[in-house]
Amino acid sequence: MTQGHGSTVDGVLRRSARRTPARVAVEYGERSWTYGELDEAVSRAASVLLGLGLERGDRVGAYGHNSDAYLIAFLACARAGLVHVPVNQNLTGDDLGYIVGQSGSSLVLTDPDLADRLADGVRTLRLRDADDSLLARLATAPAYDGPEPRTEDLVQLLYTSGTTALPKGAMMTHRALVHEYLSAITALDLSAGDRPVHSLPLYHSAQMHVFLLPYIAVGATNIILDAPDGDRLFDLVEAGRVDSLFAPPTVWIGLSNRPDFATRDLSGLRKAYYGASIMPVPVLERLRERLPELGFYNCFGQSEIGPLATVLAPDEHKGRMDSCGRPVLFVDARVVDEDGKDVPDGTPGEIVYRSPQLCEGYWDKPEETAEAFRDGWFHSGDLAVRDPHGYYTIVDRVKDVINSGGVLVASRQVEDALYTHEAVAEVAVIGLPDERWVEAVTAVVVPRGEVTEEELIAHTREQLSHFKAPKRVVFVDELPRNASGKILKRELRDRLGT
Repeated sequence: MTQGHGSTVDGVLRRSARRTPARVAVEYGERSWTYGELDEAVSRAASVLLGLGLERGDRVGAYGHNSDAYLIAFLACARAGLVHVPVNQNLTGDDLGYIVGQSGSSLVLTDPDLADRLADGVRTLRLRDADDSLLARLATAPAYDGPEPRTEDLVQLLYTSGTTALPKGAMMTHRALVHEYLSAITALDLSAGDRPVHSLPLYHSAQMHVFLLPYIAVGATNIILDAPDGDRLFDLVEAGRVDSLFAPPTVWIGLSNRPDFATRDLSGLRKAYYGASIMPVPVLERLRERLPELGFYNCFGQSEIGPLATVLAPDEHKGRMDSCGRPVLFVDARVVDEDGKDVPDGTPGEIVYRSPQLCEGYWDKPEETAEAFRDGWFHSGDLAVRDPHGYYTIVDRVKDVINSGGVLVASRQVEDALYTHEAVAEVAVIGLPDERWVEAVTAVVVPRGEVTEEELIAHTREQLSHFKAPKRVVFVDELPRNASGKILKRELRDRLGT
């Protein structure tokens, strides 16, 4: 293999395999891989992919469920110089076709139960569970012996979640992701002795790039699950096999609402990470009260920055429970007004970033790239406040701020107030068109018991100014969300605004 220069995603695994070849790297179901075995599997998988006629720089879609094969495929793309395109396994129809087509994927790696969703003419290869799958071909494939990727090469197109517009493919280089891995390791106190479980979708940048790959970099043993199943997670913790868990607020809410949350022995859990969307403060307080010895880390960012931008560590929560922390090792951040000028501490503005972790722009979208990257800074679209100590608090997405009667209302503040009511299991606050108010503050609530619209409005008015209280409450059985746990407010606005 021709030696390259600089650090690459491929190099992360190679170094861990040389350092601790006999240590177990990954467990999935009945299969396990030592670091040496994983490195060899990735090398053989790289040869399989290139043997299909793919060339360096070609895009390869990954439309599959969590598995060891999914991880091997990503690392094989990185080693072979291919560009990995993770696709939400819940997408179908036009949404699925858009990402496959817009990325120009030459091949889509998929699972048997998903393959039929792809359009006719799309070239596919099963990841596993088939005689000719990528995993099955490893036994006879030669080891890859081609050139190493370069640090500036693209390694992945990370498509944004598309909660406000069509998804955009953030062009991630090896250099960007390796910088992000080091930021994650240092800010989140990741070590080889941790026992992490990875249950969120691996197509999502948070689970893959904030946890799984950084943990591979430090040489930990990683358990991959199909999904964040509460029974399985609690069993693993009680058995002493897991002490580190990442989940979005929606999953933590679900776990805390389980009847056995108060009775299971979860004392073995040492590190709890949350992110991907804003954690309601009342929910966090409930979790900390139940598990006072558990260290909670708030992880915040977005796909374009790899995705980790800021972290609030366990010893930083006191007095700032709603904060997302301070920028990580390789991230600079500012809060600016519409003209790009710094605003005083305590004043809301858009948070912007400068970092080697940032993407190179959006795939085949020059106008969107120019709009997001201005004056040397990436404009996130998040509304934030910075305090004098350098801690940031995300107020809202810029596009989610509600203009009610000419007054701006942050949906998060209203949501936190509603979460303090015992009958509210989940809530999303949105603005809906209104003749009088321009936008009416509307709470979409998943109830946990008997409660009325009038009761919730009155409860909110006890905590907030009356103009911030909902004008309307809509009760639903569940909130729409993507696979990473983000509530799809755009879908709620479309559904309820007609």
